[in-house]
Amino acid sequence: MVNSGAEPFVVGSKNFTAVAINTAAKAGQWIKIKMGDINRIDTKFSPQDLVTEVDKGSEKLIRNLIMTHFPDHSILGEEGVEPGPEASAKALQAMSEEEYLWIVDPIDGTTNFVHGFPFFSVSIALAHKGEIIVGVVYDPSRDELFVAEKGKGAYMHGKKTVVSLDGQLSGSLVATGFPADRNGALPVNLKGIQALSPQVRNLRIAGSAALHLAYVASGRLSGFWEIGLNAWDIAAGALLIQESGGKVTDTEGRPYNLAVRNVLATNGHIHDELRQELVKAEATGF
Repeated sequence: MVNSGAEPFVVGSKNFTAVAINTAAKAGQWIKIKMGDINRIDTKFSPQDLVTEVDKGSEKLIRNLIMTHFPDHSILGEEGVEPGPEASAKALQAMSEEEYLWIVDPIDGTTNFVHGFPFFSVSIALAHKGEIIVGVVYDPSRDELFVAEKGKGAYMHGKKTVVSLDGQLSGSLVATGFPADRNGALPVNLKGIQALSPQVRNLRIAGSAALHLAYVASGRLSGFWEIGLNAWDIAAGALLIQESGGKVTDTEGRPYNLAVRNVLATNGHIHDELRQELVKAEATGF
């Protein structure tokens, strides 16, 4: 995106990225305070797909902060959408024509949060006419804030993030997830896990797609794939990786866009090899 002399991504005097950072940090700190103080746990799409009043409270906080600064913008948040893949796709489609669309996951890794396992995050992205221009992933447990701006790089606490140099699967640490869709996405992902386990240095399944993607961006992981994710799981992390020199596609190798649900994200060097293994295992989800 061409700067043309002006500060990019500014409406009036308010910078999009500054609002995203401030909002993610405030939500994250509130979530951290609430850890261990959960009054109610409900299930959504499956018994493994959890939601708490903290998820809902976090999304409300995020919505209020964003709308205070940008009342004309639209927001697609996980807790405002009916459970299930069809509802998610429909909600995204309904908002696909919006000029500015904030894509929010108020707690990515709710199951971890519920159990006190400190691997969850707040994910906030902003798309302009369908293209992600800002991505923020905040890990309140470690106070790690990952930030990317289209064309301006990605950073973690002011230090530029760069993807790993691993050139082969055999030397790579790769992550995936156990999808909440136990009948559709999970069996496909398990095929990929079985095929890739012997091929990589090791696999990690820690329970927050957004944070796994941030780890690919920062070089802690060399790759991540998962079947059946939603726009709010991927959007911010995808920009982090792209701005850190990595590559994000669907599992068939097509360019990433907001509608992608079967994602493959890597340092770029192992992308083709990882994709080929998924294809061979019939684990792409297509």
